[in-house]
Order: sequence, then C-alpha cells, then structure tokens
Amino acid sequence: MFGKKAQPPIKSLIATGSRIEGDIKFTEGLRVDGEVFGDIRANPESSSLLVISEAATVQGEVQADHVIINGTVRGPVIARELLELQPKAQIEGDVSYRALEMHQGAVISGQLKPLLVGEEKPLLKLAANNN
Repeated sequence: MFGKKAQPPIKSLIATGSRIEGDIKFTEGLRVDGEVFGDIRANPESSSLLVISEAATVQGEVQADHVIINGTVRGPVIARELLELQPKAQIEGDVSYRALEMHQGAVISGQLKPLLVGEEKPLLKLAANNN
C-alpha cells in the first residue's frame, strides 16, 4: 500500500554539527543529521519525506507524509502517511500516524494516536530484529 508510492527525493540536509534555531518548512525531502530547535513541517500539498538520523536531535513538532526517525525528537510527531521508527529512535511526545513501522529498541514516551480516514483501522507493522 505505502511501499508502492515513489519516495520524493531528499534535496535538503541539515548536517552533523549544524544547529538550527527556528521553524523549518520544506517540500519534497529533508534529512536532519544535526540539531533543530523549532518545528519541522513539510508542505501538505505535495508528497514529503523527512529523515531524522541517529545523530540528530529535534526539539519541536515534526510533521510530514513519510517520517523516518532513528534519532531523538522532543515534541509531537505527525506522519500523515507512514511513520518508521528505527532501533535508536527516542520520542518524547505524542505520535500521530496513518501507518506505523516500529523496530525493536525504539522508545516512545507519549500517546500513540492513529490518523483515521473514515472507519478504516490503522496499519501496524512490527519489524523483525535482523541482528
């Protein structure tokens, strides 16, 4: 269902060692390897991909269609389509998603809230530990 859709390209990078203070709005794809103190929001009118790497820390709201987290987020996370939580993901805040893939080791300190369209049930996928 979600895997068949082509991913938007990552066109922007917040590199390791960078610190951004303020809100970020982006289109298509963004990868965060540094620190962000502010909200990160994708344009809701186009398909979007947000990657928060193992080295990254975000303090603020995170919002995009497809969100992949392997770092730390302190604030609410809203994935309008798919949320992938990698093994080193640490989230302190409420999480809203349409579909969720969570690997062993990921930690959420907050509520999980599925984004429902009509009467559909949320898609949950437990990722197997490949180690």
